[in-house]
Amino acid sequence: MIKAMRSGLWTCSRCINQAPRLRQQLPQRRWISAVPSTARSSNDGTRIAPVDHSTADPERDDTVLRQIFDSPPVSRGLLQPFLQSASRNNVGLFRNKYLTSPQGFLTFAENTLKRASRLVVKITCASTAAEFRNLVKDLDRLSDLLCRVLDVTDFVRITHPDTKIQEAASVAWSKAYMYMNQLNTSTVLSDQLEKALNNAEVLASWSEEEKTVANLLMQDFKKSAIHLPKEYRDAFVDVAQSISELGAEFIDRMEPEKPYLEFPSSKFHGIDPRIAQKMVRRGVLRLPTLAPEATVALRRVHDEETRKAIYYATRTASKRSIDTLEHMLKLRSRLASLSGYESYGHMALHDKMMAKNPESVRQFLQALSKHNSSLVEAEIADLVKEKRQRLGLSGDTTLQPWDKDYYMESIRTAMRSTRKTNDFLAAYFSLGTVMQGLSRLFNRLYGIRLVPRETLPGETWHPDVRRLDVVSDTDGHVAVLYCDLFYRDGKSPNPAHFTVRCSREISADEIQETWEQNGQGGLPSFETPLEAANDGMHVSQQSGSPKQLPTIALICDFHHAHDLRNQPALLDYYQMETLFHEMGHAIHSVLARTSLHNVAGTRCATDFAELPSTLMEHFCADPSVLALFARHYQTDEPLPYHMVAQKLEVSDRFEAADRENQIILAMLDQQYHSPTVREKDFDSTKIYLDIQRDFGRLPPDPSGTRWQGFFGHLFGYGSTYYSYLFDQVLSERVWRVVFSAGQNGAALNRENGERLKENLLKWGGSRDPWRCLSDTLQDERLIDGDEKAMRLVGSWGIKDDLRS
Repeated sequence: MIKAMRSGLWTCSRCINQAPRLRQQLPQRRWISAVPSTARSSNDGTRIAPVDHSTADPERDDTVLRQIFDSPPVSRGLLQPFLQSASRNNVGLFRNKYLTSPQGFLTFAENTLKRASRLVVKITCASTAAEFRNLVKDLDRLSDLLCRVLDVTDFVRITHPDTKIQEAASVAWSKAYMYMNQLNTSTVLSDQLEKALNNAEVLASWSEEEKTVANLLMQDFKKSAIHLPKEYRDAFVDVAQSISELGAEFIDRMEPEKPYLEFPSSKFHGIDPRIAQKMVRRGVLRLPTLAPEATVALRRVHDEETRKAIYYATRTASKRSIDTLEHMLKLRSRLASLSGYESYGHMALHDKMMAKNPESVRQFLQALSKHNSSLVEAEIADLVKEKRQRLGLSGDTTLQPWDKDYYMESIRTAMRSTRKTNDFLAAYFSLGTVMQGLSRLFNRLYGIRLVPRETLPGETWHPDVRRLDVVSDTDGHVAVLYCDLFYRDGKSPNPAHFTVRCSREISADEIQETWEQNGQGGLPSFETPLEAANDGMHVSQQSGSPKQLPTIALICDFHHAHDLRNQPALLDYYQMETLFHEMGHAIHSVLARTSLHNVAGTRCATDFAELPSTLMEHFCADPSVLALFARHYQTDEPLPYHMVAQKLEVSDRFEAADRENQIILAMLDQQYHSPTVREKDFDSTKIYLDIQRDFGRLPPDPSGTRWQGFFGHLFGYGSTYYSYLFDQVLSERVWRVVFSAGQNGAALNRENGERLKENLLKWGGSRDPWRCLSDTLQDERLIDGDEKAMRLVGSWGIKDDLRS
């Protein structure tokens, strides 16, 4: 099936927690420096010097890096002139020479699809061994061509502030997506790939990377039921469309059984009066069930009966939501049957996941649950003790479901009150200093740094966007990073990592082909053949063969203190952690050294993709890493690390209980996508309550509730919700084994960074991730990646003590 392994937007369960629908709006497709080495011209004829970092001053770059992010963002009044200038004499968005105007998006799509069509003809006509040898590279190039349009237009229609450009990008996206669907109605591409795979001479000529891509593509074809008779293929398309529609309905119309609750205002003692006052009318407090205030009330309201009523309401989805969910799950089971799989879980895990099958996931989750159980029980004992003390009880005391958040908050509040220092951490985390810290960390570990680069007219979508070139001390310019990090009206609040264009080797044939069409039929005119082959975007020839440079965009929404003069954007600890996390995704794209588009960077196993980003969360809590950059924005004094340690102690106080909840949800996700769904008496509520009682230590939801109707990730992560837990365990292990948990400066050791890069990061998705892990951890027990390996990983737990 012609689809991309991952859309250009990469958002993880952490990044997308507040907007589960966003992930669903983007299709999951498999198919689908900088400037060139010679000087070139902008559209007005001005010569543009090539990027040359060979004479750069690292110290100056480091200083400028802080300055450009700590300077105020552009005021809204300056935006319109910026957008107007982008239509005159500009170099094109991301320096893509087509993307200088709304019409340019349509021209870009139309010309790219013409190139794709010619490539399809070439693939279709392949008949000799020599022609079949190039088949994987041709299929990969076809994927790259489609993703060139789909990825950049995905990004633009979500992010660009100009509605005309948004609309044009949407039309261009639709053109490419429709073409992709047309290819999916024909078996010719899969038939040609099967012939190549069955030819021993051809197979022997392929590199390991080509074989990996060939097998990934063939698995996609099989999943799409393309080899079945037409009526089955038609049924597959219809069911897939229905699932998409039901999933959107499940997310968009998620609702509780009771939309609001009413209480006498006297029942709300404990909550901030300013919050309560906004909801009180004539002595009655009207509380919307799904409002943030309901969550606050469960933590703060002293009256237990009030908390109980709120708990029931917030844990009970409407019958319509449950019916929609169950219908979607049954259709997923039907889709799997059409493709010849035992369940949707078997289908989803078969080829893109380290787990490979549902039994492996079960082994992992049960082992993790067992490891976590004693930690949860200790936390429950603390909660029971707190309840007994607060209520003056003696003897046995039962912890109710609606007690958990209340007494957790009570204990955390007491911990905060004993701290002698106020939480002024944000003063040490100006956005500029954090970016400095990331550059310094990457330089220590991998020999790469972030170098500020002035943007040209039309290159970015907003004047707040800063461009950074990623420069290696051995390989020169290796990636381009566009950072859109400041809040503005209408911008998505969700942090995200976009791969606008992947790394990929550019062949001599395609360079010649595009050069022959240079400037014809109203198309842009390029200065060099290599520039034409990459649409004017960034390329590299450091490795001896020309490659597309990874082009990445990072999106966050950090607020700048406009009311205070000269104060930069100050991040709280978790915003700083989020930026480290997102840069972990980016560094995976930057350091991967692959030749084919389908396995570039984060285009790897889904349950492997979170490892580099989750690992970065360990670095940002390490005192030696924080010492690289965390300084007060006014006094320049270094951060007192005890402030971080105290904050983490409070926030992690009940992490085992939080983890148990995630384990339960991952188990639920597995059960909902198992053969159980096909049973006549399938009851999603009973399954959820049973899992809580069988595997949970915390008090389970009472009968009459049905929270699963609020579990929006069931649509986006169908049978893969365990992935984030899995990568948390792996990142903890890597942190302790490779970086010695930061002891004795190990977090900044170049040898440790090279170990991670050479064994894991540089491979993208081109190598078995279990082999990457085995080599990185030097643990041969992982090499087979079987159920035993999954169980072993689960037994390590999140707080790994290295004894297993």
